[in-house]
Amino acid sequence: MSLHEDATLVLKAYAGRDDQQRELRDVYLEHLAAHPDGVYKPCRAGHVTGSALVIDPARGRVLLTLHKKLGKWLQMGGHCEPDDPTLAAAALREAVEESGIASGLTLLDGGPVRLDRHPIPAPCNWHLDVQYVALAPAGAVAEISEESLDLRWFSYEQVAEVADTSVVRLLEETLARLGA
Repeated sequence: MSLHEDATLVLKAYAGRDDQQRELRDVYLEHLAAHPDGVYKPCRAGHVTGSALVIDPARGRVLLTLHKKLGKWLQMGGHCEPDDPTLAAAALREAVEESGIASGLTLLDGGPVRLDRHPIPAPCNWHLDVQYVALAPAGAVAEISEESLDLRWFSYEQVAEVADTSVVRLLEETLARLGA
């Protein structure tokens, strides 16, 4: 199965918690139907990306990266690569690369937690981000990557003070899924 096919299946299965998320899912599916290369960066109409919010539920904290190009505290994530077998694998790979947590990260069961579509500079138009949650193992040690200006753990309560609305909503959905 190709990454494009996997992304289509993942999105078809994504129920979303509200009408806005379901409408966004439909936009993603229309994009993939129109663009066979829609999961990769060269697609100028935009492309699907995979991200993961790294959390440590035992300690009530979230690992965020200070994005080098955007200067914002964000979840780990980025572009799909030709070697990624699935969208979930792309999100987990990005989480490992950007968090520096070399082993033990696992994705939260149940598939993506949220979708977020945001504009990006030309020549592309959009990132169609499929957002997962990665659970950090006990005692996880994060290490900054070359893609980040900084990497830091924040308590759940601090996230709204440092991150943008998309990250705050991702955390809210994550906590709802965890029943926290």
